[in-house]
Formats: sequence, structure tokens, C-alpha cells
Amino acid sequence: MVQRIRKKSAARYSRSSHEKPAISGVIPIKRQAEIEAIRKAGRVVAGVLAMFEEIIRAGMRTKELDKMAEEFIYDNGAKPAFKGYRGFPANICVSVNSEVVHGIPGEYEIRDGDLVSVDVGAIVDDFYGDGAATYYVGEPAQEVKRFIETTRRALDEGISRMVSGNRVGDISNAVQRVVEGGGYSVVRDLVGHGIGRNMHEEPQIPNYGVAGTGPLIQDGMVFAIEPMVNMGRHGIRTLDDGWTVVATDGGLSCHFEHTVAAAPDGPQILTLPG
Repeated sequence: MVQRIRKKSAARYSRSSHEKPAISGVIPIKRQAEIEAIRKAGRVVAGVLAMFEEIIRAGMRTKELDKMAEEFIYDNGAKPAFKGYRGFPANICVSVNSEVVHGIPGEYEIRDGDLVSVDVGAIVDDFYGDGAATYYVGEPAQEVKRFIETTRRALDEGISRMVSGNRVGDISNAVQRVVEGGGYSVVRDLVGHGIGRNMHEEPQIPNYGVAGTGPLIQDGMVFAIEPMVNMGRHGIRTLDDGWTVVATDGGLSCHFEHTVAAAPDGPQILTLPG
């Protein structure tokens, strides 16, 4: 689940009862056993996203996706991470077309031509995994296909900078260069985040920034890296439901995310199928 830039959101949300407070300013270093626990949760997340790759189609209601995800998560020995988190009312986030993130599944009927972004979180042994993907329903126009692939490539480039000795700004800058090089806009008021025993830990991971700046990356750190990209301008607003974030210009938005660990042999993506 996406984190809002802290200075803009601290007064808005209360911490859920099952989330233990992270130590402000301190980036946790995970032991290998902890990373493996996060990987177990990440594999459940990856399973949900892979399932949706095969089944999302016109005529489905977004609440059906929520129910399928809930069943898959429990059937695989995990718990949904989002249900009840800071009051969120569903198991997953489903955001359609100009919805950027945090869409609440409901009665909306998916149509051909829709761009559907799904954000999934799972908990295994008190550790969190978090991932997201965007799907096109039907055959996308060439420009929409390029938009999706650019966002996916921005994630890949960001992950490639998740290396001990680099800084968070190296991740941020890599994402920004790919997105803006494609002619699109990085959402600036929402960020990725550290993750582990809490859904949101230090540090925040903006999708824009200056290379060589920010906290130092060390082996054992685990981040949720998640480009959120608008086809038009970067401005966003939150709907009256208090959750659904939309592009203010009404343009399409795209979202991909992986949970990634810094390791001696390079970045380890923890949200891949087992």
C-alpha cells in the first residue's frame, strides 16, 4: 500500500492496532531469516497478481477481485495486509483508469479498454509483503502499451539501484529519468517505503529525486519500490471516500510495485512466484 509524503498526511491517518510503531528515522536492517519471512509473504502477493493476469476481463466487478484475492491469501497461509489497515475497508486496492491508488473494490463493472491497477499486501509470520501491477482489459492502443511498459521499466531501473553503497536518491532518480524520458509524469505526493514487521517503515522512497542523495542503502534493507505514473500531469486529489486517489487532469495512471531486499549479490525481488 502506497505511503503519502509524511508531512502532508501525518494528521490524517491513525495507526492501526496491529501495526507496531516503526522507529522514526531508523532504517531497519533485516537478518536473512527475516528476509525469508518477507519472501514468503511476497510469494503470496505474487500469486494473487499472477492470478489476475489470467482472469481479469470485461464484465467482472471489482468486488469479485477482492473476494478472489481474500480466498487466495488465506488458502496460502497468509492474512490480507490491507483489510482494516488505517481503516481501509477491503482486502486489496483496485484502481481503474484515472484512479492512481487506493481504489476501494465495489460494484464497478470492468469494461474493455479499462486500465486496472491492483495493489496487494499479505502477512506471513508477522512480516509483510507488498506488490502491485497494472493490467489492460482488451487490446491496448500503442500509446497505452508504451505507457504501461515505461512504468514497468521505471520499476526495473529503480530496483537495479537497490545496491549497498548507493543512496535512496539513486532509486528515485532512476525512476524519474525513465518516466519523464517517456513523456509522462511521476506522482510526487505518494512514495514507496521500507517494509518488514510493519507495512510502512523508514525510509520513504520518492519516485523523483537527485542521484547520490538521501539515506545510504545497506545489505539487509528491504524497500517497497513503486512507481506511480500519470500519462498527463502529476497532480492528484483524494475522493470523498477518503481513500481513492485520482489524477486531477482525468488522464490514465499506472502503478507497479515490488518488495526488494539489498543483498551482497545484488537486489533480491521478494514478490516473485515461488
